[in-house]
Amino acid sequence: MEVSLKSIGLIAALIVSMTSFCVAAEKNSFDLSLRHEAEAGIGRALAYLAAAQSENGSFNDYPGITGLALTAFARAPEKLRGTYDDGMLAGYKYLLSNVRPDGGIYPEFEPQLKAYNTSICLMALVAAHAPNFEETIINARRYIMSLQADEDDGLTLDSSTYGGIGYNKDERSDISNMQYALEAVRASESYAPTGEATAVRLGETQTDAVNEDLFWEKAILFLQRCQNYKKYNDYKWSSDDGGFVYYPGISKAGGATSYGGMTYAGMKSFIHAGLDPGDERVQAAYRWIRSNYTVKTNPELGEQGLFYYYNVMARALTVLGDPTLVDSSGVEHDWRGDLADKLISIQAADGSWVNENGRWWENNPVLVTAYCVLTLEELLKQESP
Repeated sequence: MEVSLKSIGLIAALIVSMTSFCVAAEKNSFDLSLRHEAEAGIGRALAYLAAAQSENGSFNDYPGITGLALTAFARAPEKLRGTYDDGMLAGYKYLLSNVRPDGGIYPEFEPQLKAYNTSICLMALVAAHAPNFEETIINARRYIMSLQADEDDGLTLDSSTYGGIGYNKDERSDISNMQYALEAVRASESYAPTGEATAVRLGETQTDAVNEDLFWEKAILFLQRCQNYKKYNDYKWSSDDGGFVYYPGISKAGGATSYGGMTYAGMKSFIHAGLDPGDERVQAAYRWIRSNYTVKTNPELGEQGLFYYYNVMARALTVLGDPTLVDSSGVEHDWRGDLADKLISIQAADGSWVNENGRWWENNPVLVTAYCVLTLEELLKQESP
């Protein structure tokens, strides 16, 4: 996609049009001291990220990481707004340069990560609240939905990948790609053109425009098949602890063992797909979370994927809406305070974070610092009064 000067000039509107980031202390369990520490930590981290930005506007020359960093800047506390305008403009110009004719946003050199890159970049575009991004957002949203595995790919309802989304259209579905895709589609919901639904039922071929209701229905089916909950999982490998695996029957913790990152991702995805937080499938996942609550490690994986875990934990518990988590022993936890304290205590002097365990790119301080800024911003986030 060729980016015109007019298009780039219009991006400047995002600084004015971003919604206010409200940090009203009376609506959050943080005390004032912790809130100030969290905001100061975000400020140091954004300065670190700004210094790490490449001349072409990217972060690590990668759309997905750039999208995470731009979302972190876009959601920054009010007092930090305007500090990084030039870098944000350059970053969004880089994202637009990676828009493909099919609507996806991904690098030409690594097309197998199309869903991951497009979902994260779509959320970055939505976070900008820039009117001139509307067409790109609509096209990216449709593209993500087109990646869902279904009858159009020759699959039947009993396929383990049916209803899910993987790294690419022809790859097996997994919860990690799925959670980013569902969150991105839900975040861009206000951009969806009206009248796109068609009268298609689960198990029938989609022939016309995207059917939004059917998209969510298929997604829920895939999510159920990744949850260790026998009432809804129709596969024999399922146990009954309520937690999630990476994709049906396969866990990064071995066998079909439920683990932290995917259980938070699965619970969040159920809610984004339209289930009420009180739904028994959501509550089954929450029981597993309450039984395994910790901010010290990624349950069942230790240090592996730890900062991804922190980020998805904050997003999942926010969308669940429970300000206090009561664990299986009856102990109440201020989970926002616990997580903020943990991140603040391990932030490096230069403002960054990094994982000594390099699995899933977490030895990359730019990626991990973006995760942590987004996590702290999620912990501070409240609805406007």
